[in-house]
Amino acid sequence: MPAADIVLTGAAVRTLDPARPHATAVAVADGRIAAVGDEADVRDWRGPGTETVDLAGATLVPGLTDAHSHPVWGLDLAAGADLTAVTDLDGLRGALRDAERRDGWVLAWGLDHNAFGGRDIHHDLVEDVLSGAPAFIRLYDGHSALVSAAALRAAGVDGPRTFAQRASVVCDAAGRPTGHLVEHAAMDLVAQVIPRAPAAERGARLLDLLAQMAATGLTTAHVMDLGGDALKLLTAVEDSADLPVRLRLAPWCMPGAGEGELAELVALQREHGRDWRVGGVKFFMDGTVEGGTAWLEHADCHGQGTDAFWPDPVAYSAAVRRLHEAGVATATHAIGDAAVRHVLDTVEALGPRGAGAPVHRIEHIETVPDDQIPRFARLGVAASMQPPHAAYTRADHTDEWSKRLGDERASRAWRYRDLRDAGATLALGSDWPIAHYDVRQVLATALAPRGAAGARAGLTGLMALEGCTTHAARAAGEQDEAGRIAVGLRADLTALGVDPVTATADELAETPVPLTVTAGRITHRG
Repeated sequence: MPAADIVLTGAAVRTLDPARPHATAVAVADGRIAAVGDEADVRDWRGPGTETVDLAGATLVPGLTDAHSHPVWGLDLAAGADLTAVTDLDGLRGALRDAERRDGWVLAWGLDHNAFGGRDIHHDLVEDVLSGAPAFIRLYDGHSALVSAAALRAAGVDGPRTFAQRASVVCDAAGRPTGHLVEHAAMDLVAQVIPRAPAAERGARLLDLLAQMAATGLTTAHVMDLGGDALKLLTAVEDSADLPVRLRLAPWCMPGAGEGELAELVALQREHGRDWRVGGVKFFMDGTVEGGTAWLEHADCHGQGTDAFWPDPVAYSAAVRRLHEAGVATATHAIGDAAVRHVLDTVEALGPRGAGAPVHRIEHIETVPDDQIPRFARLGVAASMQPPHAAYTRADHTDEWSKRLGDERASRAWRYRDLRDAGATLALGSDWPIAHYDVRQVLATALAPRGAAGARAGLTGLMALEGCTTHAARAAGEQDEAGRIAVGLRADLTALGVDPVTATADELAETPVPLTVTAGRITHRG
């Protein structure tokens, strides 16, 4: 018998393996679970090089997964001043006045739409505190930005533009840009001229970010992008270090993609490193409620939201079919009820799917009617949701998200308990940097919904844990590889100071994390 690399003892192990739900000790060898049981079961796995860790009564669970995150792209999304604590226009102006400049630019991120107090988003609201500097201010949703007049000039944006996808340079009645850019194509006009940190600095930031994620108990992240120099950056980082969190990356497929682009997406599925790999393709069926780009069955209260992100939704369905036939899983951003319905219709049209077929999933699902809930389980579509997002809304529906939708649709907010009760696979995540990456907060807000979702029942402790373990693994098609503590599976393990199945939301949000193990490597010690 070979010796284990790590033996964990003194734990209350929740394996989530029906064959052996509970244990007190685990042995790890060559990145895999070698033994699960009690002290006697792991005794013979000890050797001269084995590290034994006494968890002193901590609860050991399968490694926690963030099923929707942007740690690589987020290095740019979260560049500059952090505005996540800003609640009103005065706070925004003060933060921008004091913000550091990078090569003369003011960069900021995480701004809540509610900070404008119902005003139209316009650069005139902040120009005087910028003193003429170019500024790029990302709103929290990641789908819109406010840029200054100088930034518009630097990018040569002086009027409306036409895009292949649903996006807009918002202009006033005279055709002058207001500085409000909606959706990726519009933001990219200015983003391409923003000063960017050198690759070495970004690589160091990525390692530090992933280490901080591991400190909350994360072992894996489903990364919903693969843009720019991500592959080059990841390869360079792994030349000198191991990633503290395993990454599974899904490149984007945007409107207008033809056979050549689809073939490239299929070929990308072969790319991988030691602790990262490309897996699946990300689509957008709509944008955001606050930006007026969520695709809704009926217009929002501003008369917007009746268009899909793909101007031709049939082309989206054809692209999904092409990838499905190549064995590639898809994840589609769909927030509004019409967007969710179209994705479900698209998957249903694929016909019967046997064992081993790619898993298709829907990301976000912020408002959905009763008749769509049962379809997730029936069609085998995984629901990927981010409970912390509801914190940007209010229980009394006075927030911008709720006011846009109106009370009836706002009452359908984040129906993750309904989906789970209907038998759907439910994977949970943060969508960092849209919300904080701390997986304990994801679990806590799944137990105790906030804002417009607060009137609904939360998940049970077991359901929440499964959302970050077994169900997250299912959503990635990795149910035979991860998500449980069982012999032969990947050794992803998280030790928590409380039992997440029985703890309250408040206890779980603040619990210590004594140990995180990713693929058999200790990536965090508390």
